[in-house]
Amino acid sequence: MIRVYIADAMPSERLALRLMLLALNMEVAGEAEDWSITLAQTPTCHTDILMLEWNLLPVAPNAALDELRKACPKALVIILIGSLADHQQAALSFGADVFISKSGLPDRVAEHLRAAAAKIGAFDGQMGFKRLM
Repeated sequence: MIRVYIADAMPSERLALRLMLLALNMEVAGEAEDWSITLAQTPTCHTDILMLEWNLLPVAPNAALDELRKACPKALVIILIGSLADHQQAALSFGADVFISKSGLPDRVAEHLRAAAAKIGAFDGQMGFKRLM
């Protein structure tokens, strides 16, 4: 099962993401509401995907994402963005693998999650998610 760590300051948004992940047969490996907790917990959660809200990143997002990648080198990093304007390019240029607009429709967010899982070879395209050993 794909393990996803959710980092978002808004409890209601973490809940919505948790419910969506469960509907996609993904496991929530952990949750955080701030950057320091995220950085402390993610290395011990054995996550496949890290979902991180853009506004949680410290002042230097590039250095922060580098630090996160060192802590979890195999995890796919998805940046959650409230508005797409300038943040979209910034998230990708600072090292995110994927960005997802939090204002998007649930079906579109789920589509991005399926694509992210496919990148790590855990989605078979027809039957759903493969069990990872």
